[in-house]
Amino acid sequence: MLGLNDYTAAFPALEAAVRRREFIGLAVGGAATWSLEARAQQEGAHRLPTVGFLGFASATIDATIQQPFRKALADLGYVEGRNIIVEMRNANGDVARGHAIIDEFVAIPVDVLLAPGPAAARAAVRKTKIPVVAIALPAVQSDPELFQSLARPGGTVSGFSAFGEEMSAKRIAMMKEIIPGLTKLGVMHNATDPTFTAWGNQTMADTEKLGIKPIRVGLTAPTPTQVAEQIGKLAEAGGTAMIVIRDYMTAAMIKDICRVGADMNVAVIGEQAEFAQAGALFSYGADIADLSRRAAGYVDQILRGQKPSEMPIQLPTKFELVVNLKTARTLGLTIPQTILVMTDQMIE
Repeated sequence: MLGLNDYTAAFPALEAAVRRREFIGLAVGGAATWSLEARAQQEGAHRLPTVGFLGFASATIDATIQQPFRKALADLGYVEGRNIIVEMRNANGDVARGHAIIDEFVAIPVDVLLAPGPAAARAAVRKTKIPVVAIALPAVQSDPELFQSLARPGGTVSGFSAFGEEMSAKRIAMMKEIIPGLTKLGVMHNATDPTFTAWGNQTMADTEKLGIKPIRVGLTAPTPTQVAEQIGKLAEAGGTAMIVIRDYMTAAMIKDICRVGADMNVAVIGEQAEFAQAGALFSYGADIADLSRRAAGYVDQILRGQKPSEMPIQLPTKFELVVNLKTARTLGLTIPQTILVMTDQMIE
C-alpha cells in the first residue's frame, strides 16, 4: 500500500493540496490563539481603574461636564484605555433608564461614579456602595441620604456644591433690574424630586421677598408638550419671566424651554451657561466646567485610596454671568449697563 508521501511524490497537485491544508490549519490555529489573547487583553482592560459617568440628562448637556472632566484626568496623567477607563452613560431624563445604568456599572464593575447632580447621586446611594463624586450637591449643612455634613460627609458621597439654590435671589434681583415693572415670575422645577421641589419653594419665597408674585411651573415629565402647557399657563396668568432650576429634567428640555419661552414672550433665566447659549435671556451661577475639573481631582484621590467619607464637600469658587443680547432684542428688552459690566460672556 502506498503511503501519503508516496502519493504526494507521485502527484504534485496532491502535495500542494496537502501543504495548503497544513497552512490553513496553522493559520486557523494562529487566529484562534490571537483571538484568545485579544479577548484576554480586553477582559484585562476592565481591571484598569474604571470611572462611570452617571448622566441623567442628555449627552449634549452632560458634555459640558464630561469634556472638562476628561481633560483634567489627562492633566493628572491618566490616559484612557491605558491606565484608566471612563464609561459614559446618559439617561436623557428617563429615571428608569438611570437606574438601569447604575446596574450596568455595578456589573462592569466601576470603581468610582461621577454623578452630575443630586438626583443621580441619590439614586446611586440607594442601589450601590460604590464611591460617588457628585457635582451640584445641595448647599446645606447635612442631607440625611447623601452626607452627614459638608466638612465630613461620612458616607459614600463627596463632591461639590453648585450653590444654585442660594443664588436664586441674586438672579431674581437681576431680572427685576432688567424688567422694572415685573410683577409675576414663574419658577420652573422638577416636580417629581423632593430636592428640586424644595429648591423651587425656596426660590418662590425669595421671589415674594422682592415684592414679586411667584407662579409655580412644575414639570413631571421631560416632554415638549408639558413644557408648552406649563409655560402657556404662566403666560395666561400674566407672567413675563421665568427662572429655571437646573436638574436632569429641565436640562434635558433646555432647547424646548427656551424656544417656547421666546414664542410666548416669556424671558427665561437659567443657572448655567448652556441656558443662555440655548436662548435664555441670561444665566448666572457656578462655573460647572470648573467644578468638573475639580471633580477629576477627587476621583484621582479615591482611586489612590482616599475615602469619600473623609473628603469635604466643597463650594464653588468661580461664577459666570452669560447674557444673550439676541434674545433681549427679540423680547424688546434692554440690558442695563450695571449688568453688562459684570457679564463674563455676551451672545450676539
